[in-house]
Amino acid sequence: QVQLVESGGGLVQAGGSLRLSCAASGPTFGSYAMAWFRQAPGKEREFVAAISWSGGSADYADSVKGRFTMSRDNAKRTVYLQMSSLKPEDTAVYYCAATRVYYSDYVPLRSSDFASWGQGTQVTVSS
Repeated sequence: QVQLVESGGGLVQAGGSLRLSCAASGPTFGSYAMAWFRQAPGKEREFVAAISWSGGSADYADSVKGRFTMSRDNAKRTVYLQMSSLKPEDTAVYYCAATRVYYSDYVPLRSSDFASWGQGTQVTVSS
């Protein structure tokens, strides 16, 4: 399994932007679909975005569509989540997740689909 380390979280004002990064180490990164999930205090973990191992397909939660963009650089073994127009309700711990897939454009969406998880990075959006 891959090991994942997130970075880039922090405190930002509403309307601001942040870019999260998730660096992977371990087996062939290119065969892994990746995702971001988040968990706010007192709430269940929820899907944010996912991307296929080819990078050609991505999907987003309705709550972040048009504001967040997920991308990957397989040469750097890193995925990114560019977050713009941030809202206080985006405040959460953001987790990177990975799962090995066999189809280049497959985008898994459920947390149960993912076998490897990072430790999380805190994002706080002040109003």
